[in-house]
Amino acid sequence: MTKIRNFSIIAHIDHGKSTLADRLIQAAGLVDEREFRDQILDTMDLERERGITIKSNTVTLPYVRPNGEEYALNLIDTPGHVDFSYEVSRALASCEGVLLLVDASQGVEAQTLANLYVAMEHDLTIIPVINKIDLPSADVERVKEEIENELALDSEQAVLCSAKEGIGIEDVLEAIVERIPEPRGSVNAPLAALIFDAHYDSFRGAIIACRVFDGAIKAGDRIRFMSNGAVHKVEEVGVFQLRREPRKELKAGEVGYIIAGIKTVSDVSIGDTITLDENPASKPLPGFREVKPVVFSSIYPVSSDDYPSLAAALEKYKLNDAALVYQKDSSAALGQGFRCGFLGLLHLEIVQERLEREFDQSIIMTVPSVQYRFTLDTGETVTVENPQYYPDPVHIKSTEEPFIRASILCPERYMGAVMKLCTERRGENPRFNVPTPGRVEIIFDMPLAEVIYDFYDRLKTVTQGYGSFDYEITDYRQSDLVKVDFLVNGEKVDALSIIVHRDRARSWAVQVCDRLKEEIPRHQFKIAIQGAIGGKIIARSTISAFRKDVTAKCYGGDITRKRKLLEKQKKGKKRMKMVGSVSIPQSAFVAVLKTDKE
Repeated sequence: MTKIRNFSIIAHIDHGKSTLADRLIQAAGLVDEREFRDQILDTMDLERERGITIKSNTVTLPYVRPNGEEYALNLIDTPGHVDFSYEVSRALASCEGVLLLVDASQGVEAQTLANLYVAMEHDLTIIPVINKIDLPSADVERVKEEIENELALDSEQAVLCSAKEGIGIEDVLEAIVERIPEPRGSVNAPLAALIFDAHYDSFRGAIIACRVFDGAIKAGDRIRFMSNGAVHKVEEVGVFQLRREPRKELKAGEVGYIIAGIKTVSDVSIGDTITLDENPASKPLPGFREVKPVVFSSIYPVSSDDYPSLAAALEKYKLNDAALVYQKDSSAALGQGFRCGFLGLLHLEIVQERLEREFDQSIIMTVPSVQYRFTLDTGETVTVENPQYYPDPVHIKSTEEPFIRASILCPERYMGAVMKLCTERRGENPRFNVPTPGRVEIIFDMPLAEVIYDFYDRLKTVTQGYGSFDYEITDYRQSDLVKVDFLVNGEKVDALSIIVHRDRARSWAVQVCDRLKEEIPRHQFKIAIQGAIGGKIIARSTISAFRKDVTAKCYGGDITRKRKLLEKQKKGKKRMKMVGSVSIPQSAFVAVLKTDKE
């Protein structure tokens, strides 16, 4: 165990995390020039395009020091978005230290600070690394000052490097070996291994990535998951070195994979503890919790004939992503579909993109919503996340919605703009911390429904990208909620219904009516688009009819001839409206999801 180091790299977006990982992999000689490509740990096209890590990856780097000592350095890569914060916390719980990467030209930014706090919570050794020192705009002295003042770390200990040019990579490797402590644990104790990730292989089933804290595991052992008591027989163990490298056994302190013929990823829970069936550990490793979806949306195929292929695609996708939950759903406007639960809005976007790309599905998604609780006059409490199942308002005694504790870190100069944004979104009970001079942490209690829509985008806009946002769900609180229905030509379109707070109902209804007016094509008759709460209309837009100029052939003559033709046209329009049904294009459902034009 003295020759093992487990570490992770944390950084603000675009500070060079993936590039540094690439250089460390090359320095360890795991990949030759012919096979190398940038962002080698990011295997999905979506990750490479957006420059974000969605699925964390792990790699064991063999490193030989100049004095000939051999070490195994386990790099546990982490996704960086708030939706996946639980996975990040499990990955960091598997490490003893982190490299905190700071851009030499941009300095310490919002997420650098947020990530630092997470690392401190896990009591990890933090090594500051100043990257991009080769840039003309690099100001190393200023960045060192920021590390001292804003992060309260010793800037003299900072390692200077340029991941792009390969400068200082040897110094980084030496710092990992010298400063990060060796893993603690005993090989002779009962097995305790923490699952921090899992992915699906179509030939071998679920492949578990885990960190062994105590004991040892080898092929043939019978293992038990401590959260659900499931028992499996181990087929293979090994380490990740870009490819899977089988080993005889994994011992305390090591990071590797386990294959045990598990059919789907949803049978494996991130944060669960693995132990041996015959000689189990006395208690599971701390920090495990069930991952619960917080955002709900329905997915429908664009063509109803594609329903079977969408069902098959979701089944295959679920093998890879255990956090997605779904059940069958149907809508009068859109036909058969699925009601899905997501960890957050980025998770929703990724599921949508991956279904469209990897499984070639054309889909429509409804407006995201959260789980509401309704207490009825009978005393029964019902939980509703789909507006279709909104109870009869006559029987509702009280309504509750989930609240979050939102924590926003930003430079002081943006404090006013952030406060305004939060109060607009029904934020209450603000608290302030000043972690470092010039930066402020604002804590608000806010309804989750106000955050899932476009809050993160707006926050990035008002803070010019410097605001970082994290949240945890706290409790349910009483709220005045109503269901807004939308009628097109007098017919209710159930896929557009939404549950909102009464104060926001009118502005939301006006916005959706205006959107639909732009998207629905004109017909031969007038179309009324209305937003309604029960029987009360609260917003309306009208799409004017196409009008044929029936009086064009009257050139002069008596006005009564024109009137006669217009009356005839009016009767025809009225008759057409009685039988005419409005065709709503698919783009209209998508347009409602788009954020405000401002």
